[in-house]
Amino acid sequence: MSIDVCASEELPETGDAPLQVAGHTLSSRLIVGTGKYDTLPLMRDSLLASGSRAVTVAVRRERMYDRNGQNILDYIDPTQFLLLPNTAGCYNATDAVRVAKLGREILRALENPGANWVKLEVLGDSKTLLPDPVATIEACQRLVEDGFQVLCYTSDDPIVAKRLKAAGAASVMPAGSPIGSGQGILNPNNLQIILEYLKEDDPNYPVIVDAGVGTASDVAVAFELGADGVLLNSAIAHARDPIQMSVAMKHAAIAGRAAFLSGRIPKRLYATASSPQEGVISTRPW
Repeated sequence: MSIDVCASEELPETGDAPLQVAGHTLSSRLIVGTGKYDTLPLMRDSLLASGSRAVTVAVRRERMYDRNGQNILDYIDPTQFLLLPNTAGCYNATDAVRVAKLGREILRALENPGANWVKLEVLGDSKTLLPDPVATIEACQRLVEDGFQVLCYTSDDPIVAKRLKAAGAASVMPAGSPIGSGQGILNPNNLQIILEYLKEDDPNYPVIVDAGVGTASDVAVAFELGADGVLLNSAIAHARDPIQMSVAMKHAAIAGRAAFLSGRIPKRLYATASSPQEGVISTRPW
C-alpha cells in the first residue's frame, strides 16, 4: 500500500514531478526528523512549517514518550504526514532488524501506510555516529528479504553506496557530514560520484542526503548537486527559532531543486560580459 501526499502531479514552485521513493509519492523533497525538540508542541508546529510530507520517528518504545509521558505520535497529524520509522541508536544488524520489525507492528496497529518502509541506521560507535558499513549491508539484506522497503543511511563512500543498492535498498542516503554536526556538505565530490554510480542504470533511483545539515544553504547545495531529497533533524530542532528555520529549509529545498533543474552556467577562469560588446563605443584611453 502506498500513500499519495502530493496535491498535484506537478509542483507549482519548480514544475518538477514529486519525489517517488519506496512506493510513496511525496510533494515535498524535504524529510524531517522528530527528535531533540524542547517540547512536542514545538515539534508539531515546526514539522508543519517545513512543508514536509514525511517525518522520521525513532520507534524504540523508550524514545516514543517525552519526560512528561506524552506520546510523540499524538503530535503528528496522520493526515499531513507519512511516518517513516527509523532504527536510530542501533549498533548491530540484529538490533536494527528487531527495531525495524517493532516499528512495522506499531504502524500496522495505527493503520499507517508507511508500515513496510524503514530508515535503516546501524552505527559503528557512539562518538562519531558513523555507520558500520558491514553491519548496514547485512541488515539491509535481511530487511529486504523480509519485505521491507529500506532507506539506508550510509557514509559518503561510493563503493558502499553501490553495494547497498545491490543489496536491495529502495534509497541510499549518504551523509553530508556526521550526524548532528551541522558541518554541511563536506565532500561534494563523493556525493556526485554516488549520484553518478547509483543513477547510471536508473536515472530515477532516489538518493537522499541524510545528516550533517546546519542551515538552509546546506540544503540548497545538496539539491544543486542533484540529490533527490534531504533528510534533516538537528538543524531545525536545535535552531534558536525552530519554526522559522523550518520555513527557511522549505524554501531552500525548493530553490536548490529549481537551480539543479535549471542547469547552472559553467565556471570560468575569467570574466564574461553579461551585456553585448558589439556596437559599444570604447572610452578606454589605450
